[in-house]
Amino acid sequence: MKILHLLNTNRYSGAENVVCQIIGMFSSDGGYEMLYCSPKGDIEGSLRERGVRYVGIEALTCKEVKRVIAEQKPDLIHAHDMRASFIAACVCGRIPLVSHIHNNAYDARAITLKSVAYLAAARKAKHIFWVSQSAFDGYAFHKTFARKSSVLYNVIDVGSLLAKAESDPARYPYDVVYLGRLTYPKNPHKLLDVCSCLVSMKNDINIAIVGTGELEREIVNTALEKGLSDNVSFLGFQNNPYQILRDAKCMIMTSRWEGTPMCALEAMALGVPVVTTPVDGLKQLIADGENGFLSDDNAALAQRIFDIVTDGELHKKLSENQIKKSAEMNCSDSYRERLREVYRQA
Repeated sequence: MKILHLLNTNRYSGAENVVCQIIGMFSSDGGYEMLYCSPKGDIEGSLRERGVRYVGIEALTCKEVKRVIAEQKPDLIHAHDMRASFIAACVCGRIPLVSHIHNNAYDARAITLKSVAYLAAARKAKHIFWVSQSAFDGYAFHKTFARKSSVLYNVIDVGSLLAKAESDPARYPYDVVYLGRLTYPKNPHKLLDVCSCLVSMKNDINIAIVGTGELEREIVNTALEKGLSDNVSFLGFQNNPYQILRDAKCMIMTSRWEGTPMCALEAMALGVPVVTTPVDGLKQLIADGENGFLSDDNAALAQRIFDIVTDGELHKKLSENQIKKSAEMNCSDSYRERLREVYRQA
């Protein structure tokens, strides 16, 4: 079976990571051939390093996707997120479509252009995967498609993750790491506010911000204005950030909404406690006081991070619980079998 994975983005982040994981899961299965299709951009280098077969398009348009379908002749299209699913639904014809929603789209929670447009894709899709229960519940018309929907929580290949971390011989001095895109849903302005609180509590705290995005320049300038340049390092996109994360005492997240974030799963597998806002899928991953902390309050987030960084026993307890929970959650075999079941039935 030839499967075309269709994405709207041209940079490597959470959903892109999931697709690479899926392709890797089926790489030794001779019955499946998988292609990654998205607009051309920085993603090409990341996919090349991961040995993923890539089909680039100029833009995610009906014309471009129709051309790829004619050239590649896939047996099934697995479209990731709402826009890719909508475009695929417009041009797939008789080719089965599987839609996969990777985040909790706040702009589709009410009757909006986005939520209405996705109706066409949802009707066409043979099956819809949602990354969390909150992502499913949050979609305005979710009850209409309940019979063809299921929640598929993300998993990671822990062995591969550890190997990538160990392949980096460097050691990093950061107490706290933020790993993610610098975009509105991730709320990087709140991140800097928490950093300011932290610096006022511990003036030698060392914080790394790993990632890029449309707010990057604004956030860098704001950090300078807040006097954070001695404490906050902007490392940009890192193809292998896992030793940076592993060496940290904790990871911080300040998202407005999430699905089941891959970076949180990665932190769990590496034994790094997560301090985060209590949103969506993160509430399924982080138990307050057990493997991390949850709060909306900037001062409380900073206090929790300070406690982890300065209290070795607390850090040890949270880290051990992270690893235990990761072992409970990550079952690549069952994830792969669920995908295979849907592919066969589509």
